[in-house]
Amino acid sequence: MSEQTKPNINWYPGHMTKTRRKMEEDLPLVDAVCELLDARIPISSRNPDIDAICGAKPRMVILNRMDMADPAATRQWADYFRARGMAVLQTDCKSRRGIGDFAPAVRRLLAEKLERYAQKGQKGRALKLMVVGIPNVGKSTFINQIAGRKGAKAENRPGVTRGKQWVNVDQGLLLLDTPGILWPKFEDPEVGMRLAYTGAIKEEILDTETLACHLMELLWSRYPQAVRERYKLELSPDADGYTLLTEAGKKRGYLLARGEIDTERMAKTLLDEYRSCKLGRFTLESPEQMEKTNE
Repeated sequence: MSEQTKPNINWYPGHMTKTRRKMEEDLPLVDAVCELLDARIPISSRNPDIDAICGAKPRMVILNRMDMADPAATRQWADYFRARGMAVLQTDCKSRRGIGDFAPAVRRLLAEKLERYAQKGQKGRALKLMVVGIPNVGKSTFINQIAGRKGAKAENRPGVTRGKQWVNVDQGLLLLDTPGILWPKFEDPEVGMRLAYTGAIKEEILDTETLACHLMELLWSRYPQAVRERYKLELSPDADGYTLLTEAGKKRGYLLARGEIDTERMAKTLLDEYRSCKLGRFTLESPEQMEKTNE
């Protein structure tokens, strides 16, 4: 795809400026920061401002939606974050996989602090964690699962969590929920598109057909066999997204009047099938890309 076809997204609602300021004010209240990422797009679902906001606080990374991501890639990402001194947990909130490992992981992360509490005669004092993440990464659902109740309002819609709320967890943990926060501008247009593929930003920001062409091209480069089998494609490895989308629509029989292929319908089908994992469990980013981003 040419650079001209890549949308430059600038989406920073006013409440997110306020959220960042509030997070910085609340940071002294917590013992550690727990950051939720979408395991399918760990770079794009990670707010680069978070490192600056959190400073030297102990960190935990939650690779959420592990059930939708490539297992081998998720292990690579877990190793990547652990190598940088962060505790890592892999979770799937729908099936509750990994949820039971959260409290023990927090206690390991903050073992020295717990020991200091014990020495001061404060054994049993609750640990406090700030939970952060971009909109629609599954943060509220994660908190609800950890707390074992409807502690935080969750909707599958960007920007729905509002205000500040502490959630009491039975195992002596207090979680501070924060509204989802994005960064002022997507310097890399690919980041905006990957967020749109997974539904983390509103679809109307981008043209569905353009989005699907980019996704098809990305999947063709990373998981060609899965795409080939799903859509019965027999095209060259360097086929562009529009050609792939058109051929897939043809194979599906998505035809308009005069035999034209309904690429818009195919675009919606592709996005639906990607998001529902009918194509497979895919991870769209690698740790090597993160290294390049940090250069």
